[in-house]
Amino acid sequence: MDLTEIRKIVELMDEHGLSQFQFEKEDFNLKLKKGTDFDELQKLVGSMPAAGSAAPAPVAVPVLVPDTPAANTSVGEEINSPMVGTFYRKPTPDDPDFVNVGDTISVGQTLCIIEAMKVMNEIKAERSGTITEICADEGTPVQYGDALFRVQ
Repeated sequence: MDLTEIRKIVELMDEHGLSQFQFEKEDFNLKLKKGTDFDELQKLVGSMPAAGSAAPAPVAVPVLVPDTPAANTSVGEEINSPMVGTFYRKPTPDDPDFVNVGDTISVGQTLCIIEAMKVMNEIKAERSGTITEICADEGTPVQYGDALFRVQ
């Protein structure tokens, strides 16, 4: 299964309002989840000590805050991560970054690498423009749909 097929599955998930998808075939297993994982939150809350028992420190519980378009003051259209992995701005530690803020990019140009399961996946520009922001930090994990760059 290639990246194009996975993107089509994600589009179908969006179109039909699905938050989970799992596909298994012989030695291949694909599991996609979107949104908040309420099962994990319930496990986290369930593992908290009962009232009255000694707790080493308070546990932070995530609070869901709806996205508001007015809060987004960044300029340009987002280029989002097509997969989960580790974000790299350059091919090797000694090489220069693929792109920097202010660079003009063209369709098909390599913008970054996302490492997933020891495979280096080049992420190419799907539109041309000028990089206005680099949203991800070098060597940090990114999720599907996370903003990597902004292009105007």
